[in-house]
Amino acid sequence: MSKRNSSDACPVCGNPAAAEFKPFCSRGCKDRDLLKWLGEGYRIPGPPADPDDMVKAQTGLDSDGERD
Repeated sequence: MSKRNSSDACPVCGNPAAAEFKPFCSRGCKDRDLLKWLGEGYRIPGPPADPDDMVKAQTGLDSDGERD
């Protein structure tokens, strides 16, 4: 009998993954993972944001109040 890899475990709850929902064990865990991504629960690290870029992204204006 072969050992289960940790890669065979659902990343949400740790139960064995089901082929239909791989790498998850069920539709529920698959949906929970998606909701976490959509709610920005997961983030990919990057360089710190420039404050001027953040203002521009939020308002559509650059720091001197002009549009692109």
